[in-house]
Amino acid sequence: MLKKWLLATATAAALVLATGTAASASPAPVYLSLGDSLSVGFQPDAQGVGHPTAQGFDHDLARGLRLTELGCPAETTTSMIGGGVCAYPGAKSQLDAAVNFLTAHRNRVALITIVIGATDVENCATATGIDMACLAQGVGAIQANLPVILDRLKAAAPYAKFVGLNLYDPFLAAFLQGDAGQQLARQSVPLTQQVNGILAAAYGQHNVPVADVESAFHTTDFTPGADGIPLNVATICQDTFMCQPPPVGPNIHPDPAGYCLMAGAVLDKLVTRW
Repeated sequence: MLKKWLLATATAAALVLATGTAASASPAPVYLSLGDSLSVGFQPDAQGVGHPTAQGFDHDLARGLRLTELGCPAETTTSMIGGGVCAYPGAKSQLDAAVNFLTAHRNRVALITIVIGATDVENCATATGIDMACLAQGVGAIQANLPVILDRLKAAAPYAKFVGLNLYDPFLAAFLQGDAGQQLARQSVPLTQQVNGILAAAYGQHNVPVADVESAFHTTDFTPGADGIPLNVATICQDTFMCQPPPVGPNIHPDPAGYCLMAGAVLDKLVTRW
């Protein structure tokens, strides 16, 4: 709890430095959280049913800010533009709803975070390996769609601070499933890096800093611990539900500690960027 409080307080302080406006002033500056299930703190309950929660990274960051979540579980970059997954009154898609919100709250939005792309590729890894054709299709969708999303958001909120998030690798959990699982885990890391490179390129073209969730989860570090489990695998097991037994797991979503890691990665960009 102390770590979350420090994150939230530091976020408000970083935005004060960035905007010159006290985050506690009335009316409170607005923080808009956009994207997929990770943007709404999605977690499984004791029966394994997933729900948005108030334990996501955006809640960890939102003290002193008025948080609005428009994220949609199972959203892809394609559906974020075209709709069809979640319903938004008066808008066909999350992107349309976000533009409407930004237009209605012009000059009051201090921070916008975007975490999207995981759902485009998450079904490409299975117990039997990685479907490269599926991965290529997902990467192509991200390359085509994310610039469109960013163009519209930046036009609607020219003065807001943006942070995009890259992705951790939940498939590292396969390392614990014998030789074949270890091979899959090792194969998944460069593919995660490939996807994160595509995200970085799109965000970079729009001058949006990228919160390095990949590094926060030690994604590339296979250094074994005292128990022989690599650091990246141990982190996925500790900070997501991937290594939990049924019915809760395996589930790709972070637990509260994992969302706190994501919040720290965002805060790092707020502090170092401005």
